[in-house]
Amino acid sequence: MQSAAGWIELGNHVFFPVYSRFPIVVDRAKGCMLYDVEGKSYLDFLSGIGVNALGYGHPRLMEALKEQIDRFLHLSNFFYQPPQILLAQKLLQRIGMQKVFFTNSGSEAIEAALKLARRWGAQNGKGEILGFIGGFHGRTYGPLSIMHQARFREQMGPFLPDTFVAPFNDPDTLPQFITEQTAAVVLEIIQGAGGIIEATSDFLQALADLHQDLGFLLIVDEIQTGFGRTGSWFAVDHTPLQPDMLTIGKAIGGGLPLGALLGGSRVADLWQLEHHGSTYGGNALACAAGLVVLEELENGLLEHVQQMATILEEHLQQLHQQFPHLIRELRGRGLMRGIVLNQPAAPLAQAAVYEGLIINATARIVLRLLPPLIISEEELITGIRILTRLFERI
Repeated sequence: MQSAAGWIELGNHVFFPVYSRFPIVVDRAKGCMLYDVEGKSYLDFLSGIGVNALGYGHPRLMEALKEQIDRFLHLSNFFYQPPQILLAQKLLQRIGMQKVFFTNSGSEAIEAALKLARRWGAQNGKGEILGFIGGFHGRTYGPLSIMHQARFREQMGPFLPDTFVAPFNDPDTLPQFITEQTAAVVLEIIQGAGGIIEATSDFLQALADLHQDLGFLLIVDEIQTGFGRTGSWFAVDHTPLQPDMLTIGKAIGGGLPLGALLGGSRVADLWQLEHHGSTYGGNALACAAGLVVLEELENGLLEHVQQMATILEEHLQQLHQQFPHLIRELRGRGLMRGIVLNQPAAPLAQAAVYEGLIINATARIVLRLLPPLIISEEELITGIRILTRLFERI
């Protein structure tokens, strides 16, 4: 077997250098743990950036995948496929929307939402689409057009026309950006890559009032926040908003590439034959996984998340009290948490790896915690102990 150093050297040689990778070569994973090729174990507080909601090797998930593998892997969307249909039905029942379009990722779900919004806008004399500062919706051209971060956009333009970015959590400026020409507004209730920043109640109410008054389409991005991550099914459940579209991804596939656009009554009849499509979107294997994720959430996992979130909150508050000179504030809900530091977060995230804990840095000074939803109290406490040791050294 090749050494870890050998794999790392080879990887650096063959890949575009667009990722800041951990110095780990993963051999296998189980539950909430990763194991590298040298036998070292790591407690995963990142879960594939919120993807592995059921951790690794979940028995029911693996059983469903093996059963689907024995039937077929891929057919294309020229065929009716039971896993797709069942998952779509359960999603619509859970979310209260009317139609589903399956994708391979969250970015593709946003692209689909923007296309649908453009079609609606063309029929209603509205052409502008708005995002918010700090939002992150993916790296394809639609998402990039409604984001502001220079590091993602520099020398990548031109972007989609009639797209704008407004201040987040500033209700007073909303009327300056949302007008009669606005076709759609795209929003994360909690900005993940933006630093685990939650929309304020005043901001959300102002947006809800404008949505009712002006009639634009409201697209809520639940790609990172959906399916129990915040302690409820969706982050929008905490708000007065009534979205016209919802985009989902990450956790719904349980580790397989899966996303979706869900549309309500105002957009349900806009697309007809060949208006959109995807060769691989809604792959049967990924949909089989999605069904297991939904069933686990319905059968006690959501309550488990709520219990673990309370425990995590208590320990994070203790950590904040113990290290007030290092920790500026705590953010987030459920098992989506941010520790805002008074210094750059990336060195601490890298140091945590060597202590056996996987976390990551976002928005420069924020440590992001996204443990698998199945995490135990013992594992949460272990992670907090590792963070405590790191802060003590600083």
